[in-house]
Amino acid sequence: MQMHSPIPATAPADTLGTDPFVRIEGVTKRFGSFVAVDNVSLSIRKGEIFGLLGGSGCGKTTLLRMLAGFEDPSAGRIWLDGQDMTGVQPYDRPVNMMFQSYALFPHMTVERNVAYGLKHEKMTDAQRKDRVREMLDLVQLTQFAHRKPHQISGGQRQRVALARALARAPKLLLLDEPLAALDKKLREHTQFELMNIQSQTGVTFVVVTHDQEEAMTLSDRIAVMDKGQVRQIGTPNDVYEYPNSRFVAGFIGSITTFDATVRKIEGSSVTLDVPAMGGRKIARSVPGLSEGDKVTLALRPEKILLGRERPDDPNAFSGVVSGLGYLGKDSLYRIALPDGQIVTVNSVNARRVGEDERVADWEDQVWLSFDPSSAILLRD
Repeated sequence: MQMHSPIPATAPADTLGTDPFVRIEGVTKRFGSFVAVDNVSLSIRKGEIFGLLGGSGCGKTTLLRMLAGFEDPSAGRIWLDGQDMTGVQPYDRPVNMMFQSYALFPHMTVERNVAYGLKHEKMTDAQRKDRVREMLDLVQLTQFAHRKPHQISGGQRQRVALARALARAPKLLLLDEPLAALDKKLREHTQFELMNIQSQTGVTFVVVTHDQEEAMTLSDRIAVMDKGQVRQIGTPNDVYEYPNSRFVAGFIGSITTFDATVRKIEGSSVTLDVPAMGGRKIARSVPGLSEGDKVTLALRPEKILLGRERPDDPNAFSGVVSGLGYLGKDSLYRIALPDGQIVTVNSVNARRVGEDERVADWEDQVWLSFDPSSAILLRD
């Protein structure tokens, strides 16, 4: 029988309000015989940034399109601010969507692009101008109001699209891969701009992304999706530090996994037999374990200590440096264990050193160790 991994008692609780702002209940979407979204249920709080994270084809964009009303669920219901969205057309929903391509009109100025979404609103010309000016002030583009999209940068075009999407004051804003077209540095900068704008407006954001770092930075909570299903929902800390399955552990960040067997449980400590590490190792126990259980021990690369000398630590094990990458702020080591398994280790470059002062070099015999609380135990 397949068992799901228990979450340690120290994991932050994922508590939802009694009246969630967005409620998705048993939603399924089929395209012929293909099930794109498979019986998904989740709740989103008012005013939060909620991330839908997953690889290509996992169903995240289809779920977003159902929230927008562009697709109808094959089964299940979607509620928004207490209203059942069944049969409600996209233009009648208090929802707006910011597309990955931004979809700006090249022949229109920035100002006219932002105003375009307001043309069917019941507003006077003066009110419309005030709203456009307010939005341009919000995204800090007032001085570019009379430029065309090709006359501003990619990051500025992204903010124009955001201003246009917010101009109608939606209750819910859907963002489909909003930063995908930006380079790495601009993407990092724009993440914080988005967070600041969302904080100022209080609008609930749902962000679809395949970028783990983007989801971790932007989101208050994340739903990790795979094959149309939600595998875990939680804060960035939840899904990174307390993954509930091998899939989530491997999808969020880097991780090395080891087959292990439970040998002894004493209070909050569990002794494991880990063949790849050369024998017995100690981890923090989790509820539901029994002696003899087969488990997976998982370690994040930054949680592993690396040195040339054997430490006085029961969790020490040795290997040989088979790969080394200098990344500036840290160095990435690939350590080959005696059985051939590769362990990835991150070592922070806290001070300026020369190549001859590295912690270890190619083909060096090294020792690794980890704190028992850093080990993640999984049974799924």
